[in-house]
Amino acid sequence: MSDLLSLNPALAQQLGVADGDLSSKQATDALKKLSLEDIMTGLAANGKNAKDMASYKFWQTQPVPKFGEKAEIEEGPFKIVDLEKVPKEPGPLVDGFEWVTMDLTNDEEIKEVFDLLYGHYVEDNEAMFRFNYSVSFLRWALLSPGWSKEWHVGVRASASRKLVAFISAVPIALRVRNKVLHASEVNFLCIHKKLRSKRLAPVLIKEITRRCYLQKIWQAIYTAGVVLPTPVSTTRYYHRSLDWQKLNDVGFSPLPHGSKPQYQILKYKLPNNTATKGLRPMEEKDVDAVLDLLQKYLQRFDMAPVFTREEVVHWLLYKKDSPDEQVAWSYVVEDPTTKTITDFFSFYCIESSVINSKHTSIRAAYLYYYATTVALQPHTQAQLKERLNSLVNDALILAKKLKFDVFNALTLMDNALFLEQQKFGAGDGQLHYYLYNYKANPIAGGVDHMNRVDEKGCSGIGVVML
Repeated sequence: MSDLLSLNPALAQQLGVADGDLSSKQATDALKKLSLEDIMTGLAANGKNAKDMASYKFWQTQPVPKFGEKAEIEEGPFKIVDLEKVPKEPGPLVDGFEWVTMDLTNDEEIKEVFDLLYGHYVEDNEAMFRFNYSVSFLRWALLSPGWSKEWHVGVRASASRKLVAFISAVPIALRVRNKVLHASEVNFLCIHKKLRSKRLAPVLIKEITRRCYLQKIWQAIYTAGVVLPTPVSTTRYYHRSLDWQKLNDVGFSPLPHGSKPQYQILKYKLPNNTATKGLRPMEEKDVDAVLDLLQKYLQRFDMAPVFTREEVVHWLLYKKDSPDEQVAWSYVVEDPTTKTITDFFSFYCIESSVINSKHTSIRAAYLYYYATTVALQPHTQAQLKERLNSLVNDALILAKKLKFDVFNALTLMDNALFLEQQKFGAGDGQLHYYLYNYKANPIAGGVDHMNRVDEKGCSGIGVVML
C-alpha cells in the first residue's frame, strides 16, 4: 500500500497520507475500500514524465469519461455550454495569491515562465533529470498561429509578485475520426513545489477552461504521464541512444547485464552520411507541397490535427537568427527527376538538465511530424516499413551530427514499423491522451495489451503533443 501511494501523490493527498505513511487505521481502511480504478488514478507506469494534474475527485465533476465505461458510445460533446452562464471573472484563489495574464511577447515575463518550468515542471522519480525548455522553445510552443494572450494564465504571490503557477493553451483544429473540432491544446500546467498542497491544479484547469469557453472553444486535448479519467489513447515512450557513453554516465542508459561499454557504443553506431537521394533541409518553397503531403498522410489516423499553411510554416520552419535558438528541424526528399516532394520528416529539441553529474544537460531530439507518398499509394506494409526505416535512420544520422544525445519517439502514427528495427528501447514512461468535453471511442496507441509495440495494429493517433 505504501508503494502504491508513493507512486500516486494525488491519491495520497486525497487520503491525507504524508509520504506513504499508513500508520493511521483510518488511512489504511480508506485505501482498502478503494476500487482498482481509484488506485490507478494518478498512477504513472513510473514517475518519469508524470504530470500529476489533479485527483480523481476533481475529475468526477468534469465533462470527461468515467472509468469502466466499456460499451461503444456515440461520439460528441458531453455538454453544450451556455455562453451566458460562463463566469466573466476568474474564480477565487487562496489568500495571498492572484490571477495574472502573462505577456509572452515580453522578454521578462517569458523568462519568468521559463524559470518556473525549469524549477518545478516535470522531472523523474529520482530527481536526476529535469526538462529545461528554452525561451525559444516556449515562444515556438505558445505563440503559434491564432494564439491568445488570455490563454497564458499565471498565478502570482501578491506580496512578492513571484510567479508561482502557470497553465497555457493554444488553438488547434483537431479531427476526431470524421468530426473536426475547433479546440484548444492545453499544456505546461506547472505549480511551485511549495504550493503543491494548495490544490491549485483543479483551480488552474477550471480557469483555462473558463477562458476557452469565453472564446467559444468548447473542447480541449491534453496529455499526461498519469492515469486520469479516462484516456482516449495510451502511447509509450521509446528512446534511441545517439551518445550511449554520455547517457550511461548520467544514469539514463544502464549497462545491460553481461555487456561491455564498447559493445553498446558499437551497437548504436550510425553511418556518417545519410542514404536517401534527394534529402535536404526543408525550405519556404516546400511549404505547399509539405502541407498537401502531410494533410493526406494524417487522414489515415483516427485523431489528427488539420494544419493550415501558416501552421506548417510555424511548426516546421521555425528558425531564429541564432543557430543556438533553433528548436525544430525539418527535411524533405525531392525527386531528382520530377522535382516533387515525396517525403518529409521533422524533429524538435528539448534539453534536460542533469542533476549531480559531470554532464550538465542531455540534448534530446523528439520525432515530430513526418509523411511519405508510399503510404498514399497502393502499398504493402512491408513497403511502408522499408521506406520509414530508411527515412528514420537518416533522421538519426542528422540528429547525431547536430550533437543530440538521444532520439525519443512515441508509439503513435506509423512508428511501430521502425522503433525496434532502429534500435529504440522501450522507456518506462507512458503518455496518455485525453479529450475534454468530448466523448470518443478508444483509439489505438501503438501498444498491445502487454504494453509492447503493436506492429500489426499500429496507432490511430496522429497528434504529436509537445
